[in-house]
Parts: sequence; structure tokens; C-alpha cells
Amino acid sequence: MARKTVLKLSGVDRYYGQGDTVLSILKGADFELRAGEIVALVAPSGTGKSTLLHLAGLLEHPDAGEIFINGESCGNLPDERRTAIRRGDIGFVYQFHHLLPEFSALENIMMPQLIGGLSKKEAQERAAQLLDYMRIGHRGTHRPSELSGGEQQRVAIARAVANAPLLLLADEPTGNLDPETASYVFDALEALVRQSGLAALIATHNHDLASRMDRRVTIEGGRIVEF
Repeated sequence: MARKTVLKLSGVDRYYGQGDTVLSILKGADFELRAGEIVALVAPSGTGKSTLLHLAGLLEHPDAGEIFINGESCGNLPDERRTAIRRGDIGFVYQFHHLLPEFSALENIMMPQLIGGLSKKEAQERAAQLLDYMRIGHRGTHRPSELSGGEQQRVAIARAVANAPLLLLADEPTGNLDPETASYVFDALEALVRQSGLAALIATHNHDLASRMDRRVTIEGGRIVEF
């Protein structure tokens, strides 16, 4: 049975203008990402990786074309609906973990769940389960400054999926980690994707990690192409 398309870009253009100069980043870009699939986005700096992730995450609007999340056309949605989709259907992981320093690992993972309306008890139980799944359950009471880089990033991944999103977008999630730790963090991320069935688009410069994903894509001439 065919897996459901979670993210679809259809004929997407994105450009930035400054004075008489127009910088075209995406031109007629098409792309599909399905449930349970991990796709690596590998491209040199300045080719539009971050722009693509911002568009997919509804943080920017396309100048032309359409973006669909779980079949819903998102280009002309009001900001309130776009925010609701980002909060409920999309998880973000960045190169820098952006954990809240004054809260414990457990509390950081609870935060988006509490904002989403879960009770404190439910949020705490799910956060503890995610920490266990990421193999750092014993570090739940520790603040980010007391965690290693790999532990911090695993907490960030757990926080990104705390609300059970359909789509995970990651921008160089292992970029600050040594190769062994990066591999370990990716193992945990991959296991989470496979078990939950979410769709993941991961921008990375790490070709070893990219080769372990289901597909690899890059940006050439403003289009998204497989290689």
C-alpha cells in the first residue's frame, strides 16, 4: 500500500529582491515526502537549503506554486491556521539545540505539550517515555548545561516530536557533534521515525549519514533533484 504524502511542493518559486537585484532561490521546485520516509537534503551553503526548510515549515510564503501539508493547501492560509499546523503537525530540529537553559530536560520536552493543551501528568509521562526511547531517561532532571552535546541534541529531537507531528524538519541536527556522537544521535532519530511513521527531511553536510537515509536530494538551478 502506498504511503501517504505528508509534504508536497508543487511548482514553488522563492526569490529575494534588493533594489534592482533579484536573487532566485527556488524556480518551479517540485518535491514529495511520504510518511515513514527519511530524506537527506545535501547541498552547498547558499543554494537554498534553509529556504526550503522554512517554506516546508510554513515559516515563509512561496512567491509562486503551492505547498501541501498532509494534503492541505497552505499557501494562502491565514496566519492563525499556519501557526496551528506548525504547532501540531510539524517538528523542528536545528543545529543548535535551543533548549531552555533554566528548565530540565524533562521540562523542555513537556513545554510544547503543555502549550498544546495536554495536562501536566500526561505531558510528564510522554516526556519520560521519549527520554527513555532516546536512551537518556536517567538525565531527565538535568538542565542543558549539565548534558553533553549529544544528550542535548537528543532532548531537542524528543521535544520536536513530543506533540506527535506528521513532519520532522531538521537543519544540520548533528553538525556540532563528533562523528561517533553524530552517528549515535542519527540512530536514535531514525528509530523514532521508523516507529512513529512520521516523515523527515534532514539537511546535512554529512555524506555518511546521508547515505543511510531513504533518498538524497539536492538543489540545482532552483529545482529539487535526486542523486
